[in-house]
Amino acid sequence: METQSKIALITGASSGIGAGTAKVLAANGFKVGIAARRIDKLNELKNEITLSGGEAFAIQMDVTDPESVKHGVEELVAAYGTIDILVNNAGLMPLSDIESLKVDEWNQMIDVNIKGVLNSTAAVLPYLKEQNSGHIINMSSIAGRKVFKGLSIYCATKFAIAAFSDGLRMELAPKFKIRVTNIQPGAVATELYDHISDAKYRDDMEQLAKQMTFLTGEDIGNSILYAVSQPAHVNVSEVFVLPTEQGW
Repeated sequence: METQSKIALITGASSGIGAGTAKVLAANGFKVGIAARRIDKLNELKNEITLSGGEAFAIQMDVTDPESVKHGVEELVAAYGTIDILVNNAGLMPLSDIESLKVDEWNQMIDVNIKGVLNSTAAVLPYLKEQNSGHIINMSSIAGRKVFKGLSIYCATKFAIAAFSDGLRMELAPKFKIRVTNIQPGAVATELYDHISDAKYRDDMEQLAKQMTFLTGEDIGNSILYAVSQPAHVNVSEVFVLPTEQGW
């Protein structure tokens, strides 16, 4: 695939999978729009990509705010003329038992993990339809395939993304040649664990990290690169990627 003219928008790009994906795509000739709320982190990432010979455009964006997303997409299109790939990566994972009734955390996960994906897709889709091509990458999880204790709400959001991805692919691919890929990582070293307010589950994740070598953001970026680099007639609809030592 010719990548020099390909423009990718990556949400949640200030750290973790988003930052790793931006580095991988930029190193392979893509121009990357890196979006998140923390503009200082984005500018650091932009400088790193630029120093490595890539090209990045930093966009301050809150995926829970449709107007913020719309404005950010318009900025990217104004800068580069088009958009070809959307990586819906922004997400939160504050583990807790349901009986703890951390309702604010539940709503925040729904707002970011589900509504954020819908907002970004809605803002980008008209451009992809107009050019009759494109690729939407949605970040689900192993938690979008099976349910874990303490992750009930998070799992619900990721099951939703898996369902949305499949429906999106069925509707868009035949009609508009827009490919859709659902990425389902296992354990990845990211800032997701920093959002865990429950001390028990925070300790559990720290212990888990000692038991296996977690995937990196760049590992997931390479999976995304594989999917978007296939010929136009090939749609990698799902990628399930785990650490070798992850046995569950």
